[in-house]
Amino acid sequence: MTVNKNVILSAKDVVVEFDVRDRVLTAIRNVSLDLVEGEVLAIVGESGSGKSVLTKTFTGMLEENGRIASGTITYRGQELTNIKNHEEWEKIRGARIATIFQDPMTSLNPLVTIGRQITEVIVKHQGVSSSEAKSLAIDYMERVGIPEAKKRFNEYPFQYSGGMRQRIVIAIALACRPDVLICDEPTTALDVTIQAQILDLLKELQKEYNFTTIFITHDLGVVASIADKVAVMYAGEVVEFGTVEDIFYDPRHPYTWSLLSSLPQLANASGELFSIPGTPPSLFTPVVGDAFAPRSEFAMQIDFEEAPPIIHVNDVHWAKTWLLHPEAPKAEKPEVIQGLHEKIKAKMSVEEIS
Repeated sequence: MTVNKNVILSAKDVVVEFDVRDRVLTAIRNVSLDLVEGEVLAIVGESGSGKSVLTKTFTGMLEENGRIASGTITYRGQELTNIKNHEEWEKIRGARIATIFQDPMTSLNPLVTIGRQITEVIVKHQGVSSSEAKSLAIDYMERVGIPEAKKRFNEYPFQYSGGMRQRIVIAIALACRPDVLICDEPTTALDVTIQAQILDLLKELQKEYNFTTIFITHDLGVVASIADKVAVMYAGEVVEFGTVEDIFYDPRHPYTWSLLSSLPQLANASGELFSIPGTPPSLFTPVVGDAFAPRSEFAMQIDFEEAPPIIHVNDVHWAKTWLLHPEAPKAEKPEVIQGLHEKIKAKMSVEEIS
């Protein structure tokens, strides 16, 4: 097997368990994933699919009742599952792998000025004096688009809008000079206009600072504008993986078909959207067969009996589905996502005219 020298973080057969009321919940089920230097890897799926839990294992931020039960996570040759204490994690968390969370108010201290929160991070991670840190902090604020940064340096988080607070959280993450930046639903709480600005900002900063990005989202529309590779998660496992073009224009897993069918751009004339029927399975008990089978109109008998194998479509594109088996009956993706590129383009043209 050829090893990609540009892989900087690699998860292999990772299983994550949580103790919940005297029961064990298996939140991550044998996930393997490679992060390639300089790329944007998007992890997509419904709420509860395991996206955030998986990336928390990269920074040692699992809740106290959670643990990595098996598997390996290697970051630039270092085995992260061997790290057992807070002091060792501090050398990785923030310093090498930083995270931007969905709600900036959970990341910012409401009682401390914006400027002080940024300078403290700069002093810790860059080892400069307080005066140098202040100058750098103002520079970071300007780079993330804070107007009148010098004036606003001594203001508090409540004096900033939601979009501005998210920009400050990004500035703090940049001040750590991370190698990998995990963006955990960073635009979900923002309106569409501000969301687009934050996405553009992240793309610009990645080029400037040369970090690698993991972008967690349930919104495939966001993925199209920012990702290089996409991992689709369902019920604690990756069910499809490929380039952003593979996932959008040649998806192979029925769950990916359903996510794409739910894109807002594909709403019908009355504004109705496709919704996936049913609910995800309980992860307190072992999943038999394909976890998505009970919700899929394309499910075959074998989907309820045996776990599907990984079947490769090309060198980087694969899916876990029996539909790709040579002996499976041919199944066409739903009509609503056939010619997806043209449909979205046409929708955008209509909206611009109106």
